[in-house]
Formats: sequence, C-alpha cells, structure tokens
Amino acid sequence: MSPRSRTPRKISEPPIIKGFKPYGGSLGDKKLPTINLLLEEYEALRLCDYDHFNHEEAAEFMGVSRPTFTRIYASALEKIAKSFVRGQRIIIEGGRVYFDSKWCHCNACECRFSNPTDKEEKIICPLCGSPDVSSVEQSEAKTETIIFRCDHCDVTKKVIASEANRVPRCQICQAPMTSELITGCGLNECI
Repeated sequence: MSPRSRTPRKISEPPIIKGFKPYGGSLGDKKLPTINLLLEEYEALRLCDYDHFNHEEAAEFMGVSRPTFTRIYASALEKIAKSFVRGQRIIIEGGRVYFDSKWCHCNACECRFSNPTDKEEKIICPLCGSPDVSSVEQSEAKTETIIFRCDHCDVTKKVIASEANRVPRCQICQAPMTSELITGCGLNECI
C-alpha cells in the first residue's frame, strides 16, 4: 500500500529572506551540507513563535490537522537546533504549499510581492519599478525538483523529482552527478 500524497499547506506569504549563514566560530574548511527548511516549516514557526497562535489555530490556518501541524513545527525546531549546534547554513524553500493571495515575481530584481487585485492590467515591481513581472503560480510551489551537480566540472542540472529515477551524468566529463537539495519554489540560490 502506497502512502497518501501530502495535501498542499496554505502559506500567507513567502519569507522575506532566503536563509541564514553561520557567523564566526571555527568552522575552518568544513563543507557541511545546507539544511533545507521547508516553507511550511517556516510558516509553522511564524504562526506559533511570531504571531503567537496556538497549534490548533495555526493548523486551521494552514489547512492541516493539529497533529500534522505539530509534526511540521517539531521538524522546523529540530532543523534550526541542528543548524545552530553544527554551524550549518539554512535555506528556506521547497515543500508542497500554495499562497494565500496572488503573488508576483520581478524578473529584474528577484523581488516577490503581493498583487491583491487582479484588475491591474500592467503590474510593476514596487521595489525597482520594472514592468518585467511574472505571476508566481501555485503549481510552481508544488513542483519538487532535485538539483544535481558534477563534483569535477561544477556543472548543475535541475531535474523534476518524479523524473529523477536514475542519477544523471555530467555532459562534459560523463561522471555521475550528486544530488544537491530538493526545492519546490524556484528559489534555489546559494546563500
């Protein structure tokens, strides 16, 4: 029997940052993997610790059961604790989510902003004023992708998770590529 597919979680808005880097300490040349904090985990932290909702209220807002919300919240706390103790970077992205309102993405400055009305024919970026704006579709947030990287040539390849049934080979040196991280919202940029 296969597991039930996860239902998308409702997110009020994308985070204003993409992640965190450790500061100071004696990390040396350690190449520690990045911790991927999913958007639903970020939202759980925001609802409970910033907006001070209890778990039941926050679960209702996100459209999940209270036990599911508690698991999401516990996973977020565990990832943050691991990042602090080990000195690992955190990237906030991915997951199966949909946004509460219509969101837009500026292709010029990478800004994301809300467009509360659909009536405006020409939308401009509030940050840089560029008219090169596209809609952030809900389907974009639901599509999980895997980034593969060649350790020899530093070439990357983005593969949809459902189509990643085998490890791709580098186009230059034909070496097997290694998976980097799973993303879901198109914000896969190094911090």
